[in-house]
Amino acid sequence: MAKKTILDIDLKSKKVIMRVDFNVPMKDGEISDENRIVAALDSIRYILNQGGKLILLSHLGRVENEDDKKGSSLAPVAKRLAEHLNQTVTFVPFTRGKEVEEAVSNLNEGQVLMLENTRFEDVVGKKESKNNEELGKYWASLADVFVNDAFGTAHRAHASNVGIASHIETSVAGFLLEREIKFIGDTIANPERPLVAVLGGAKVSDKINVIKKLLEVADYVIITGAMAYTFYLAEGYDVGLSKVEKDKVDLALELLDLAKGKIVLGTDVVTAKDFDPESEKNIRLKSEIPNDEMGMDVGPETLKTYFFYIEKAKTVIWNGPLGVFEFPRFAEGTKGFAKKLVELKDSVTTIIGGGDSAAAVIQFGYENDFAHISTGGGASLEYLEGKLLPGIACVDDK
Repeated sequence: MAKKTILDIDLKSKKVIMRVDFNVPMKDGEISDENRIVAALDSIRYILNQGGKLILLSHLGRVENEDDKKGSSLAPVAKRLAEHLNQTVTFVPFTRGKEVEEAVSNLNEGQVLMLENTRFEDVVGKKESKNNEELGKYWASLADVFVNDAFGTAHRAHASNVGIASHIETSVAGFLLEREIKFIGDTIANPERPLVAVLGGAKVSDKINVIKKLLEVADYVIITGAMAYTFYLAEGYDVGLSKVEKDKVDLALELLDLAKGKIVLGTDVVTAKDFDPESEKNIRLKSEIPNDEMGMDVGPETLKTYFFYIEKAKTVIWNGPLGVFEFPRFAEGTKGFAKKLVELKDSVTTIIGGGDSAAAVIQFGYENDFAHISTGGGASLEYLEGKLLPGIACVDDK
């Protein structure tokens, strides 16, 4: 079912409360990566240009006690947003109360206001995270319309998404959420084939349900990254000091059996004696990993195998890096794979499923070369599983 968006409603003179995902990494009070702010600008500008009076809500980090509040204020984010919009963003250092209500009543058309970190409400009774009804109702009372544009928290029912939507007449999606629905939801429902899914990252246990779902809908599923070593162990190979989940070997065997040839695994790996950026690298067949070495990246022959499959594809969904891309010496697999997808961009629709793979392609400078880079790690995984996400379900249907 298609969801209503900000294009479907009249925003002029309306008070609009919008949930954004400004959970940006901070270092010493400075924003170290502003991609999430930039990603929300289209929706924000559209609402302001339409004459909406905009109230923004976001969380930042985990806040469970008073100490956690230090360094978790959204004040630096409001300041950065003001620079992007080239206009004042009024910041209220509270989540509710008289100051909030006065600031809301003083809003004029085309003006924007940001409230303090929604997770400050978690300090007593986890009111935000546990979708406290009174809190959702309060935030809903501030506005005429709710816009959800935070895909990163769409897999959670919080007071700032589901709570508000439950107590307000109109709930619609922003452009960012709409893109996620279109690219991930619609692709899983009706992909252009062949569809090749690429799953990397560390743990099989995190991605069991995604693997099972993708085995149903994809033509091939490439298992890569640290996850692959559990599958190599299942195939009977000794993987040395590589990161594995020994208790998931039976599951890996079950998945290989279920896949009926759809799962693609590598043949060679890049190893090192230590998990260290300066460690000497070796290329080994997966059948010849020494006891004192660990897998750090995919080998050149494995990369060629992956290329064979993605060159035939019409759609690629990629979630999780191929190796330890944070260490330049062991980033060649992930970087080479990203570069190949960029070369194929005219013939292959590539969707990057958030998390570390999104961080990797942005780090390599490829952020504008893919059809879609998801803004949600956990949310994109659950959406790939085919789950109905609360933050999407709460938006009005068309």
